[in-house]
Amino acid sequence: MAVRAAVLPAVGAPLEITGIDLPGPGPGRVRVRLAAAGVCHSDLSLSDGTMRLPVPAVLGHEGAGTVVAVGEGVTHVAPGDGVVLNWAPSCGTCPACARGEVWLCAGALAGAAEVHAHRADDGTDLYPGLNVAAFAEETVVSASCVLPAPGGVPLTDAALLGCAVLTGYGAVHHSARVRPGETVAVFGVGGVGLAALQSARIAGASTIVAVDVSPEKEELARSAGATDYLVASDTTARRIRALTGKEGVDVAVECVGRATTIRTAWESTRRGGRTTVVGIGGKDQQVTFNALEIFHWGRTLSGCVYGNSDPARDLPVLAEHIRTGRLDLGTLVTEHIALDGIPAAFDNMLAGKGGRALVVF
Repeated sequence: MAVRAAVLPAVGAPLEITGIDLPGPGPGRVRVRLAAAGVCHSDLSLSDGTMRLPVPAVLGHEGAGTVVAVGEGVTHVAPGDGVVLNWAPSCGTCPACARGEVWLCAGALAGAAEVHAHRADDGTDLYPGLNVAAFAEETVVSASCVLPAPGGVPLTDAALLGCAVLTGYGAVHHSARVRPGETVAVFGVGGVGLAALQSARIAGASTIVAVDVSPEKEELARSAGATDYLVASDTTARRIRALTGKEGVDVAVECVGRATTIRTAWESTRRGGRTTVVGIGGKDQQVTFNALEIFHWGRTLSGCVYGNSDPARDLPVLAEHIRTGRLDLGTLVTEHIALDGIPAAFDNMLAGKGGRALVVF
């Protein structure tokens, strides 16, 4: 059966809206009709080669929809069920999974190397980007890539739970472990950054500083929980220290993935502070420190994969925050774009204006 999808024909090429032939759901697989898919920066990282996975591919790793059909052996979801896509399913058997670090699963992206579908016009093999190929009207995924959608959350909003919200929430609660009364700075007010701001508020942070290159994002950042807003400059670290009694924040969350931003986030924390790096940067982004400053400042710098989250554990928690009004997905969704607008959405992201839009069809 042919459906429409946004295909990345090659690294660096524009997306093409085209028909693809999806297979039926074989054993252990699920066919899903998408309600929405988020345009996330990781899709840009795939398109420009920062993250190297097989192409041509159907992109989109953040989505939610309704189960159309299931293959043999699938019992946790059934046709008609609402589901959230999980682009990084854990295998449960590798050393990382055995330690309980499912976000570091060695086999999480194994599905990205398997043929997902074929172009309807010429039969070309297509791969599923980050496992789930959500930039399409329908997709077929491994049963491990679908989680029951939480009750009380529209599917068009629940799509964001699959990546941006889990990542931002996890960065604050699992990686940085923000405690009540602590001070926090969030660098980058995109989808993940907005989720991190809300999560810092939920954690009880006293001062929450949002930093972005765009002055237009201030209102959005404050609505998500920022107590202060700074337009990024070469004095950002100094200004953050001025807001925190000349000490610096307890925690900085970097959601950009650039060497200068990571360095500034680190410099913005107090002596003994913690910096969590969420943004995915390229190999050319080199961050340098000298040995003396590492000793003197006693700061911690750590990476953060998928928010150090376990989707099966964390989705119900996030759903409860949504139902009680503590977490507002509306602040992450600024516009809705029809399927034919996916290339425009991607162009906006390339220009630094996207990352928070939902693609709805």
